[in-house]
Amino acid sequence: MADETDEDEDLPSYRVVYVVPRAAGMRVDRFLAVRFHDRSRTEFNKALKARLVTLADGSSLRPSTIVRAGDVLHVHIEGIAPPGPPPKCPPAIFEDARVIALDKPAGMMAHPAGTRFVYAAVGLARAQWPNDAVDLCHRLDKDTSGILLMTKDMAANALLKNAFLKGRCHKEYVAIVKGVPEWDTRSIEAPIGRAGGEIRIQMAVVPDGLPARTDVTVVARNVEAGLTLVRLRLFTGRTHQIRVHMHHVGLPLLGDLMYGVPPEVFLDVQERGVQPEHIVVSGAPRQALHAAKLVFPHPDGTVVTVESPLPRDMQSWWDDPASLPWVRDAAS
Repeated sequence: MADETDEDEDLPSYRVVYVVPRAAGMRVDRFLAVRFHDRSRTEFNKALKARLVTLADGSSLRPSTIVRAGDVLHVHIEGIAPPGPPPKCPPAIFEDARVIALDKPAGMMAHPAGTRFVYAAVGLARAQWPNDAVDLCHRLDKDTSGILLMTKDMAANALLKNAFLKGRCHKEYVAIVKGVPEWDTRSIEAPIGRAGGEIRIQMAVVPDGLPARTDVTVVARNVEAGLTLVRLRLFTGRTHQIRVHMHHVGLPLLGDLMYGVPPEVFLDVQERGVQPEHIVVSGAPRQALHAAKLVFPHPDGTVVTVESPLPRDMQSWWDDPASLPWVRDAAS
């Protein structure tokens, strides 16, 4: 049940948790302990008795209450419930009766992950469009900014998810990378799979990986700063594909805390959170990657192009690289 995060929505004062079909018949205290696996059943037992978990209509629950598929729980427990009012929903740069394209800022998750509450783009969009069945068609990393596509009905969602799966969506990104290549364009075709090192989620170019292709075009070079602005087109959608491919060719993304830095940097971030010394090593406060263009087949039969300009932080880093801690450190 811990992976059933698609069943949760983000609301201003409590966490809404839906009981998925395979959880039907479980005691509610056990269901919650499985769903939020870093907390104990005893903790939920106490919370239920204190009415910190109720049904959607406010009805109280005993720890022994048996949950049914489709039950809606309201959870007010600190750390699981929202810590305060939600941020604004990211602006829509395209919207019609069936599709929404948001301009997601860096630092916002596309969808909640883990057990602690976070405001995520999909939950904010569901609150913005409460009368529609809003759902994601694809995802962006938390630190990647740019175009995030959603739909307003289930049929449109199925069609567009299939379009992404089949490679019928044209996706372009802009990135700032460390290093200055001699070439102007390059097609990177290198299979991607698990790296198998200390970092469980890290990927790498491996012989038995899944096929992956990224086309790279140099937009501009800053030889003095040792940085390059590139535009990238994805032909496949492997996990961390751009980050893995650019690291593979010796041009890791500026600000990337996993690729292009020693593994102990990422492991230390996981333990202590991002510290100033991590930013110095990686070069920027976040990975310099922006989803800049998306061309997709609309469910109604047309082809739609959506574009997002380079965000303010990446533009300022490119215009004034001396402001970056990595460049300052390298020059000192």
